[in-house]
Amino acid sequence: MKKLTLWIVVLAAAVTAAGCGYKLSGGGYIAETVTRVAVDVFENNSSESRAGITFTNELIREITAKSDTQIVDQGKSTRLITGTVKSITFSTLSRSSTEDVTERRVTAVVDVKLTGPDGEILWSVKDFSAKESYTTSDDTVDDEANKSDAIDTIAERVAEQLVSRMLSNF
Repeated sequence: MKKLTLWIVVLAAAVTAAGCGYKLSGGGYIAETVTRVAVDVFENNSSESRAGITFTNELIREITAKSDTQIVDQGKSTRLITGTVKSITFSTLSRSSTEDVTERRVTAVVDVKLTGPDGEILWSVKDFSAKESYTTSDDTVDDEANKSDAIDTIAERVAEQLVSRMLSNF
């Protein structure tokens, strides 16, 4: 009897939420006509050798996770997302002495555009930036790992924000 009561309460809550206009965010296509898209590896103009691939992979992951748009190989009639990692810069946030840096900030700047099969720009953003800080280490391996994690976090954040903009700006 308790299970039946629980299911009735759950069902009533679901019907009430559906009737009030609530819906889960996300889903849908990045535009009504963009049900399939190819994504080129981002051009990398930064000094970080893996940045283009990292930003591309995060964008593909985010499109796959947050939209119904399919990622496909590039073809004649395919919409195409291209991007450029314009820069990744580092600045000092804090020091323990005049010589010892304890925390750095990484800033990435990217350009991204979505084009139609005829090359027409359907959506674009220029100079999109994101920042992340990381703790430095005296150990070179640990310091590189911390820096790499910060860049990965920026790539995730940029992908999330770009896909959100694509879904809402069309």
